[in-house]
Amino acid sequence: MTTKLADLVERSLDILPEMVKWRRHFHQFPELSFREKATSEKIAQILDSFKAYSIEKNIGGYGIVATLTTGDGPVIALRADMDALPIYEQTGLSYSSKHPGVMHACGHDAHISILLGTAKLLAEDAKKGLFKGTVKLIFQPAEEDSDVLGETGAVKMLQCGILDDVEAILALHMCPWREKGEIQIHDGPSMANNDDFYLIVKGTGGHGGYPHHTKDPVWMSTYLLQALYSINGRKVNPLDVGTISVGQIHAGEANNVIPGLVEIQGTIRSYKKEVRELLIKEIEGAARVVTALGGDFDLTVHRGEPALVNDPTVNKVIRDAAAGMKVINEPFGMGSEDFSHMTARKPGAMFFLGCGIEEERGLHHPGFDINEEALSDGVEIFVKCVYQLLQREGGEL
Repeated sequence: MTTKLADLVERSLDILPEMVKWRRHFHQFPELSFREKATSEKIAQILDSFKAYSIEKNIGGYGIVATLTTGDGPVIALRADMDALPIYEQTGLSYSSKHPGVMHACGHDAHISILLGTAKLLAEDAKKGLFKGTVKLIFQPAEEDSDVLGETGAVKMLQCGILDDVEAILALHMCPWREKGEIQIHDGPSMANNDDFYLIVKGTGGHGGYPHHTKDPVWMSTYLLQALYSINGRKVNPLDVGTISVGQIHAGEANNVIPGLVEIQGTIRSYKKEVRELLIKEIEGAARVVTALGGDFDLTVHRGEPALVNDPTVNKVIRDAAAGMKVINEPFGMGSEDFSHMTARKPGAMFFLGCGIEEERGLHHPGFDINEEALSDGVEIFVKCVYQLLQREGGEL
């Protein structure tokens, strides 16, 4: 590797104060999905200061693609998401969100800063002629939400052809349940397919004192809920990963009135395509208990992100780059991540970067915070991965 490990460690530590400054700026001024205008402008301003990148703005929304080319060679991409969440921050930090009800509670502010730090070091190396090839830095909007078309930022950026010439793509995610100096990584399916379901149980309402004159959808729903919750244990292979959870139930407006409808909403999570299809099929089967009790139902399933599938060859590059750190080989859980749309198109992988603080507060928690020293770990791994991938003959994985 052209850049010596010792030099890279020192350089990533040298720029840590600058990355902390960036991270705290983005943390103070978070923006929700599809509204990341100021965030995007700030990122472009910082990238422009490196005087090395061709910068494309407003890609698929407020997305940015910064390209650095130093000659013939592979094309490698790195991605960071940049939107925040609709959460009231409760950290008490001096750099807490200045936008009430909006917070970087998933580490995207850190993802931005790590990719900017990586951009700075690669720009310095490019000016010295230390590598050949092309690096594309993708700053993606709208990871946390979808629009009226059901599309997230990853989908919209892909529609703009950002990966057409890319041979491999990498991303990271902050990991509050791991300490600094640790990464979590997994080959194959590592985060879940994410689908939502909407069930309307239809009956005939009436007076609560005369239930025999009604077809009570609340009563029917009690049997439906039992059927839904039994699917995992009796319909899914115990060796497979899949779950169904109900998050919302809405019915009625008065204590003494049996409603005509019950609305049930929930989420479906899985790793394998066949389990995904099985769970959707079984929800419809479970809902038919309603018809046996004299009612009817409507079922709508909104398909979200596919499972995040990490390429083993790209993961090997990450593991090599993380030599000296503690590597935990485990899936990331049943959350979802729209980076999965990108790994479905090109060989790619995401790893979780340890950043835990003494009092752990999980992702999407109003008290979420990170150990900012982990920012330098992210830069070190990213830069080393870029060098390894660019040095592959023909760029082939």
